[in-house]
Amino acid sequence: MNDRFSHNQLSLLEEFEKSHHKIGSSLPMPDADVIVYDNFFSDNESDTIFSVLYETVTWRQEVTYLYGKQVALPRLTAWFGDKGKSYTYSKIKMEPQPWIPVLKAIKLQIEEASCQQFNSVLLNLYRDGRDSIAWHSDDEKELGTNPVIGSVSFGGTRHLMFRHKQTKELKFNIELTHGSLLLMQGTTQQFWQHQIAKTSKPVQPRINLTFRQII
Repeated sequence: MNDRFSHNQLSLLEEFEKSHHKIGSSLPMPDADVIVYDNFFSDNESDTIFSVLYETVTWRQEVTYLYGKQVALPRLTAWFGDKGKSYTYSKIKMEPQPWIPVLKAIKLQIEEASCQQFNSVLLNLYRDGRDSIAWHSDDEKELGTNPVIGSVSFGGTRHLMFRHKQTKELKFNIELTHGSLLLMQGTTQQFWQHQIAKTSKPVQPRINLTFRQII
């Protein structure tokens, strides 16, 4: 690893020893428990985290199969976690890379805010507005019933859209900003789907981390 980024990671670990005592806002979504923390990480912390992850993570363009055809995911990904905590989604099985210091430091802060333990994290790199993730719920069997998902965003602001699975007119849209934390818990994944849609507007690259507990 680059010496400059090794030093930054050590600095982050020292800074994160001071807890982020933030108050989140609950979103008015029925059949869900979603809390957003704006500026959970400071701008300086977020800038450093983005640079470390962007430059040092081994990003992959995974492929899946749709109607018998091979299709590349419209974003880059990486999977980190405890040994043996593999994850399968969209017919893609991901084996965990070992934790790196910056991800461990972030994990500790998310765990404190959520009062939950996480053993893995999915990283998504949205390079521009053409990168996206389609409608889905984080309800894979490895996550168990009513999983807690801790989602942190760094870089360009993107819109996260929610839609209720049964009551189609129920929709919600929020902005995920630089350094924000979104907690999805309770029955959220049972009743709601979410997506990051493509956009023609100019947007900066964005890195999203979704911390999970694989059972």
